[in-house]
Amino acid sequence: QVQLVESGGGLVQAGGSLRLSCAASGSIFSIKAPGWHRQAPGKQRELVATITSGGSTNYADSVKGRFTISRDNAKNTVYLQMNSLKPEDTAVYYCNADIRYYNGGYYYTGDVWGQGTQVTVSS
Repeated sequence: QVQLVESGGGLVQAGGSLRLSCAASGSIFSIKAPGWHRQAPGKQRELVATITSGGSTNYADSVKGRFTISRDNAKNTVYLQMNSLKPEDTAVYYCNADIRYYNGGYYYTGDVWGQGTQVTVSS
């Protein structure tokens, strides 16, 4: 089986920065399109950023210019650098990816989600 584990969340004052990491483990052969989502209390989960194998990125309008997504293929890790944080950025942040993996003698492709990491921005 494969899994994604997020880290780097925490409490930060408005205007501060955090860098989130998401490490994939297991019998992984490729990661197609990793990305980050977030879910604030009482709100729907929303897409924050995605990145392709070619390095093309896509951001929600609310974070554009402040957040940067990147990836390290050798480490099977994706990052989210968050600058100029605002209280409205407070949410649980989840990473996800379409992953090609091996299990029990077969290859699979599936959409895999991490458990999330809490980001809290105080004013």
